[in-house]
Amino acid sequence: MALFDWLFGRAPEPSQRNQPQPAASEYRPPEIVRPPTRPAFAHAHHVPDGSFRFVALDVETACSDAASICQIGLACVQHDNQIQTFSMLVNPGTRFDPFNIQLHGIGPDHVADAPRFPDALESLLQLLTNHQLVQHSNFDKQAMNAACGFCGIATPDLRWSDSVTIARRAWPELKGNGGHGLANLKRTLNLQFHHHDAGEDARAAAMVVLHAEAHLRIPFEELIKPVARKTYSAAITMDGDPSGVLAGSVVVFTGALGMSRSEAAELAAKVGMTVKAGITKTTTHLVVGDQDLTVLAGHAKSSKHRKAEDMQSVGHPIRIIGESDFKTLVSNAKAT
Repeated sequence: MALFDWLFGRAPEPSQRNQPQPAASEYRPPEIVRPPTRPAFAHAHHVPDGSFRFVALDVETACSDAASICQIGLACVQHDNQIQTFSMLVNPGTRFDPFNIQLHGIGPDHVADAPRFPDALESLLQLLTNHQLVQHSNFDKQAMNAACGFCGIATPDLRWSDSVTIARRAWPELKGNGGHGLANLKRTLNLQFHHHDAGEDARAAAMVVLHAEAHLRIPFEELIKPVARKTYSAAITMDGDPSGVLAGSVVVFTGALGMSRSEAAELAAKVGMTVKAGITKTTTHLVVGDQDLTVLAGHAKSSKHRKAEDMQSVGHPIRIIGESDFKTLVSNAKAT
């Protein structure tokens, strides 16, 4: 049985069972495969110095213990959006699991002369504390904190953001369609990097942020702010002015509108539209928040939206319009 199979409890194939075993004098210990040669990436040899827009950070670990950091990678985004990439090996002072070695190619031999985590952190601390940090998922922050605890040192007060959250905001259509992990974003955004190298993965996280900035036309400083969820009353009803141009129309609102539901209802009622809370056979217009039509690209539709589309598909004359088109409709009705 191979060493890897033995470690993970894999039984021999049936064809291998009951085979004669070599005599003791013929026995040879299983060959231990050394970690693959580490590829040479174009990373800086010294910790980047200066002021940056933000710094992305990624770590690799030696085993399943989050504290076992064996590599730290940084991607420092300059004010012209050029990226300085840096990585360093770290001696975790713990075991290396075969799975991790296979994943990132780092083994005990590579880190034998590398600094231990406290020394590595000390060399990076000024850069890290001076900048907003980006991680792709929460693992890197957890690993840094766990390594501090393992080494008995204080956890530094660092400012963290998550590029997964930013990616979800920029490309919501990827939910359920490959997700927002680096591997899928690499394919979707055509990113060029070597996965499972800390410096390369940090650079990938930085590139995700830069792509999101360009896609949403929102700067990094705004992207990392919590998105305020709009609240509205879902049960507003109002009778339309019978003398209004659109008298006889019945409108329902859904999604996040730029105005309050009460404001939207008043606009509709003034031009004769009766406002209802839910879709029925009498509904003539469904007004959907512009964000739901554009940013969401048709994903995560409300139940009202889906019901209106079903009614359209069987010939019911219901119009589905965005908030902007609703405002235009009302404005034209007032001018008539």
